[in-house]
Amino acid sequence: MTINAVIDLSHFNQVTSFEEIKADGIVGIIHKATEGLSETDSTYLAHKSAAQAAGLWWGAYHFATGDDAIAQAEHFLSFVNPGPTDLLVLDFEQNPEGSSMSVSGAEQFVTHVQQATGRWPGFYSGAYIKQLLGENTNETLANCWFWLSEYGPTAHVPPNWPTWTMWQYTDGSVGPEPHSVTGVGNCDRDQFNGDMDALAKLWGYSS
Repeated sequence: MTINAVIDLSHFNQVTSFEEIKADGIVGIIHKATEGLSETDSTYLAHKSAAQAAGLWWGAYHFATGDDAIAQAEHFLSFVNPGPTDLLVLDFEQNPEGSSMSVSGAEQFVTHVQQATGRWPGFYSGAYIKQLLGENTNETLANCWFWLSEYGPTAHVPPNWPTWTMWQYTDGSVGPEPHSVTGVGNCDRDQFNGDMDALAKLWGYSS
């Protein structure tokens, strides 16, 4: 069973109503929080407050760069200040504006988050991790639940994970329908590989 109940957002999205987002069947939002060593998303805190007031589950992701991975993890955790029901994710993709994080950097980042919070973050990637790992596996990254980025009708999961936990199947224009959500319009939409009880457990809520 899969459910189409999660979206991911950043300051690029123009949200008009989190109540309408929830009414359109969305349960959880994963929002860009930080990037690199010092950048923060200008809409993160206001969107978090409004989303939680509307009864939506909240998550945060860090966009990785080639800078010191431990320092990036500390920046992310310091800004997000995560509680037990804040879903945490490393966004591991090629950085179009500078250096990109390496596999070893990703290992350092996710391990630091696990040591600080007691849980492994999600690992978001697509072509980049497939290119770097190929058919190989990485035991550290395999501890993370996998969030696949692939805009097409079929999910292709790298051998490092048995399956995808979330699948970002569209960026709001490319990929299968549906693309839009009332209250925000076209946006990144994500399938979850499981039922609502499993999603609640992943998110830190007891089912």
